[in-house]
Amino acid sequence: MRIAVTGSPNRILELKEKVTSKHELIEVKSNDFEGFDLILDLDFDDANEGISNYANLQGVPVVVSAVKEQLEATVAAYGKPIDCKLFGMNTLPGFINRSLAEMTSLKEEERESLETLFDQLDWPIKWVVSRVGMVTPRIIFMIINEAYYTVQEGTASKADIDIGMKLGTAYPKGPFEWVEEIGIQHVYEVLDALYKDTRDERYKICPMLKTEYLRNTVTA
Repeated sequence: MRIAVTGSPNRILELKEKVTSKHELIEVKSNDFEGFDLILDLDFDDANEGISNYANLQGVPVVVSAVKEQLEATVAAYGKPIDCKLFGMNTLPGFINRSLAEMTSLKEEERESLETLFDQLDWPIKWVVSRVGMVTPRIIFMIINEAYYTVQEGTASKADIDIGMKLGTAYPKGPFEWVEEIGIQHVYEVLDALYKDTRDERYKICPMLKTEYLRNTVTA
C-alpha cells in the first residue's frame, strides 16, 4: 500500500514505528497526492486550512487529526463540497502507536472502505462519536488537569502523583509523564477546545498548567 503522510517529525516517526515496512510510507511536502491508496495528515487540526488540499480528491480516503476541532466543524467552515472520503483520527503524539486507531468519520457509509485498508495495516479501528477531544484525550487530559490542581494546592509533587497513578490504577504512564510525551502545548490547546465546546468545569484549565504552557510558548 502506498501511503502519503504529512506531519511533524515526532508524529511521523511514531507512525513509522506502527506501520510495517511492507507498506510504502512516503512523506509528502507538496500537494501531489496522485497514486496513493491512503493519505494521513497527522497535524491537520493544528493547521486545518489544509482541507483545500484534499477536498477535490475524488473517492480518496483521507485521515486527518481531529482532536482539537470537530471534523464537521472544519468542513462547515470550509463551506464547499468534500469529494474525498474524510476521516478524523487521534494522532496526538503518544497516541499513534497504539493497538487501536481511535477514529471518526464524516459519513458512516464510508467506514467499511477505511476498515479494509487498516486491516491491511494490522491496525483495528475503534469508531467513536465525532466530538472535540474524541474519547481517550478527554479522559487523559482531564486527569492531567486535575493532577496540576493537586500540585498547585501543595497536596503532592508531580513525581508522587505519577508514581501513585501508575501503582494505584495500573496506568502505563503518570499524568506528568503523559505531558512530557504529548507536549504541554497540545495538552493546553485540547483542554481549551474542550472547555469552549462543553463549558464543563472538568476541562477548565488549571492556572499552573496555563503558566507552564505560556512559559513554554515564550521559550520555544
